[in-house]
Amino acid sequence: MKLAIVTAFPPSKVTLNEYGYHLVKHFAQKDSIDEIVLLTDETIEDKQIDFETNGCKITIRDSWNFNSYKNILTLNKAIKEEKPDAILYNIHFLKFGDKKIPAALSLLTPMFFKLKGFPTVVLLHNIMETVDLDSAGFTSSKVLQKIYNGIGTALTRVILGADRVAVTIKKYVEILDEKYKTNNVVQVPHGSFETPPQPDMELPKGPKQVMAFGKFGTYKKVEKMIEAVEIIRKRTNEDIEIVIAGTDSPNTPGYLEAVAENYAHVKQLRFTGYVHEQDVPGIFAESAVAVFPYTSTTGSSGVLHQAGSYGKAVVLPDLGDLGRLIRDEGYQGEFFAPDNAESMADAIQKILQNDAYRVALGQANYEAACSLPMEVIADKYLEIFEEIRQGKKSGKAVSVTNKVERRLGVTQTV
Repeated sequence: MKLAIVTAFPPSKVTLNEYGYHLVKHFAQKDSIDEIVLLTDETIEDKQIDFETNGCKITIRDSWNFNSYKNILTLNKAIKEEKPDAILYNIHFLKFGDKKIPAALSLLTPMFFKLKGFPTVVLLHNIMETVDLDSAGFTSSKVLQKIYNGIGTALTRVILGADRVAVTIKKYVEILDEKYKTNNVVQVPHGSFETPPQPDMELPKGPKQVMAFGKFGTYKKVEKMIEAVEIIRKRTNEDIEIVIAGTDSPNTPGYLEAVAENYAHVKQLRFTGYVHEQDVPGIFAESAVAVFPYTSTTGSSGVLHQAGSYGKAVVLPDLGDLGRLIRDEGYQGEFFAPDNAESMADAIQKILQNDAYRVALGQANYEAACSLPMEVIADKYLEIFEEIRQGKKSGKAVSVTNKVERRLGVTQTV
């Protein structure tokens, strides 16, 4: 198979670049794939191909740009020239831009390529039906929310024009099936990027690191986390370092710089900036607890799967997609009330002051992560492509509702 993958890819700063990296890394190990064509956003630096490919050729085509009106043309040019056997999209609704028209135009391409005869699968990381537009930082206007939801419904119908739409949370399948009367949506879990050996649960000497990882500024805000640690410091003698690992969300440039200025008086507060892929294990290994300072959710959490892979205890709000993910995949954590520093402080303190509890949570999360490694997820996509190919060969559209969920084993309890 010659597989084209439309994705952001390191060193891109566009969201889902880490997921794209690990997905490609594991596809490159599959004997059935001869070549991967990476249809990526343009970057000044070379793409980060630093893994074994098992003889698989990787062709890089910088084929789109964030907020570009030309993406539909440049992607079409690349597909026309490469002639892949199948196309996989790794996207969400703001993948191609935060401006309405260029983002919408780019989301037309999966249906366009399907109509041109290319087996096309969209991995859709979130759905508009579960996004709280106010708390996620899009708009508080009720009128604009109705407009955005209307646009989201129209774009969802377009995306559903692909051969298959894969979503990471079981509830998404139910929502899309009920609202859009579709029969081509399948759940494929997010999966864990890496499955390292059993992690060392001992913490390094020095202050206990309370860490948040991601792209911040919209619904991921670190002010309450900083305030929560300050509360713990007043209550106890714990030696704590606050680590903010990552960058601004593309939608909120300058956010972390402003936070650093506003909290310059706080001791042992460290901002790492962008974390390169090879440095991610160290960031997690040195942390006592990973905190999810979210006020809302917009899909499955790659950071939670990473935390599990490295055997970390987590502190998180029990809301939306994050709560569904915890229940569906067997992760465990200490919960807090969203946007509440006192509640978050209680949750973090409970873990920091009970080492046995910290280790137990980390072990449970490691086991949950090991149950769905990315190599298994890649196999599931190959099965879906084979089913599409067989359907096209026979001239029949194959309904996947329920049947594929059972066949792929994605509804089992972890």
